[in-house]
Parts: sequence; C-alpha cells; structure tokens
Amino acid sequence: MITKAIIPVAGWGTRRLPITKIIEKSMLPVGNRPLVDYSVQELIKAGVKDIYMVISNVEPCQVREFYRDNLALNEYLTERGKEDRLKLAKTLPDDVTIHYTVQDPAGKYGTAVPIALVVEEYKIDEPVLVFMGDDFIWNPGGESAAEALIKASEGNKSAILGVGIDKNKVEKYGVLSAKDGNLVEVVEKPSVEEAPSNLINVSKYIMTPDLLDKIVAYVNEHDFGPRDQEYMVTDPIDEYIKDGGVMKVAPTTGEFLDGGSVEGWLHANNVVLGDA
Repeated sequence: MITKAIIPVAGWGTRRLPITKIIEKSMLPVGNRPLVDYSVQELIKAGVKDIYMVISNVEPCQVREFYRDNLALNEYLTERGKEDRLKLAKTLPDDVTIHYTVQDPAGKYGTAVPIALVVEEYKIDEPVLVFMGDDFIWNPGGESAAEALIKASEGNKSAILGVGIDKNKVEKYGVLSAKDGNLVEVVEKPSVEEAPSNLINVSKYIMTPDLLDKIVAYVNEHDFGPRDQEYMVTDPIDEYIKDGGVMKVAPTTGEFLDGGSVEGWLHANNVVLGDA
C-alpha cells in the first residue's frame, strides 16, 4: 500500500500575476476550496498518510496556514453555537501528517527539483505518489487519478497518468508513447501528425525508489544555469526507461483541470460548480 505523496507548491506563479503577489497559486479558490486541496483530499481517500509539501521560503505560507488547526476560529465557532461548522474548518484528518520542505526560488528550477529535495531530506525508499499542486483530475463518482495510478502500478511499479484529449490539441503537451501498457517515452509538443497517441502527461505519477534515485542524481549531477534549462522530471524518466525500468500508463476518464492560467481556472470553477 502506498502511504506517501509529494506535492510541489513552491514558486511565484508568474503566469497568474498580479493576483499571485498576494495569493499562492495553489491556494487560488476553485469553488469553496483551494486548488491544492482537491489533490490532498483525493490522496487521503486513496490511503496516503504522509504528504510532503514543497513550499517557497516566503512567510507567511498560506498552504501551511490552511492545513493548520485554527484554534481561535474553533473557539469562536464553539462560543457562538456553530459547532456544525467545526468540521468545515478542520482541513486535515488526525491520522494524516503534512511535512514541509522549503525550496529556494532562487535555486534550481523545474519539476524534478522538489521531488529530489524531499527524497534526500526524508530518505524516502518506498513508492510514492507525486501530484502537482496547481491542477487536479475531476471525476466525481468515478475512479480518481490516485486510484488509477495505484491500480496500474500493480503495487511495485512506477506509473504515469495519461489524460485523453482531442488529438488536434496535442501540440501544447507532452504526449505519451506506450507499448503493451508500458511507457516508451514522453514526446514533448509533437505535431498532430507525429503524436504517438492522444494521451497527455499531466505530471501525476507513482515513483518507485529506483526512479527516485535517478531523479536525485539528475538534479545533483547537472548544473543548468537559471536561463539555460529547467530540471524536467521527464528527462530522468526517459533515462530510467532506456535503462530497463518499467513505468505503467494509467489512463483516466476524468477531466484535467488546471489553475495555472486564468482561462483554465475559470473553466475549473465552472466544471466544479456545475457538478455541485
């Protein structure tokens, strides 16, 4: 059973300026909850007990405040006979712990970096789920992204989520090439004619210790300048597969909702509130 998950939420969210001057991107509201909480609650339902959040070195950290018990609020609700709202104010079950790792915004940048930071700090040597903090899969009544990944991983393999889209729109994404249910490679922004499938990578994974080790080595052994190249997690994933590693592809029937752009955030609100 997989009981650990990594969620990167650091960064300035520059695509969403100016609102991200005062609201962290992962805390932008979708419906009545912040973006990141859709992934957190999904992971908890799938059995995760330890969540490793990678945050920026900016205080106060809104993510940390959201998942911390607010004793003053609890006292206020109790004194005014609003105990029924206490469960709404409690954002984390007692048996789930969030651990925080600080990522320096001026340091190395890219999707591989926060994963490597957590693995090194906590010496993680078991399979973990990895979800980004500013998007989620919406599939009410159906199989969640975490459940799909766990099923595909068969308990001891790495896995990557694949979201099916209109093939005419694949040019903006990393597209999954698979054979017999196993990932062959992630093809970045292919033309419609060259796209190997209509399944896109939305950065939701199960990563086994051997893959995590490759990610750590990739980050530590390269010294890309801040304007040269991002430390993209798909690079060590491709190397892992070329070296004989197995990464299963987990298709999902859910809808990918992304808060990274204004248009995506508005669409996410319309979808979630439309299903409310």
